[in-house]
Amino acid sequence: MPFASHRGQRIHYTVEGSGPLIVLQHGLLLDAASWKQCGVVDALADRFQVVCVDSLGHGASDKPADPELYDQEQRAGDIVAVIDDLGGERAHVVGHSMGGWVAVGVARFFPSRLASLSIGGWDFLTGLPRGNAGPLTYAAFITFARRTVPELAEWVTSDLEGGVRACFNALGQVDGARDATSAPCSSTAPRSAAASARSSDAARPASLRAACRA
Repeated sequence: MPFASHRGQRIHYTVEGSGPLIVLQHGLLLDAASWKQCGVVDALADRFQVVCVDSLGHGASDKPADPELYDQEQRAGDIVAVIDDLGGERAHVVGHSMGGWVAVGVARFFPSRLASLSIGGWDFLTGLPRGNAGPLTYAAFITFARRTVPELAEWVTSDLEGGVRACFNALGQVDGARDATSAPCSSTAPRSAAASARSSDAARPASLRAACRA
């Protein structure tokens, strides 16, 4: 399994296909394999080199509990480390849900490494949704996930929960998102901050759709 190393952490990724580099970043509780399961990888691999990254705290990547390691700039740097590991200069970056937040970080801190940016299932200006009692909390999120999609949350054991909580809490960082997503890309490819995942959402298993919307 290929790994990139960044700030002392191992970031796992998968590669399929050939062509321009496109990096897919999953949402909270999911992993790199979810893009394959949804059919996205197979739909792109005949035209792109498709790279799916296990976000820090997820999949086969390292799972530290230190909240400082989940800062947006550092998480965006994980994506750049994968691009570097593959010898790439720029990549089309697609992020869904939490992955959209990470992708915005690439636009914010490493804009020269972007060929284009696509975000789905994430409000990059306001961040976490609000409920009747205020902003969504980690406790409410994980309780909902365990009740409605237990197969996605069962891996979050007590020894790993610190990293997942840190992932969630970091999502409140939305400063600079508007400027980052409106700046021109470094290539001629268009930048899209629209909810581009909507068209493929119907093809996702119900459990994945529910978790992504949580």
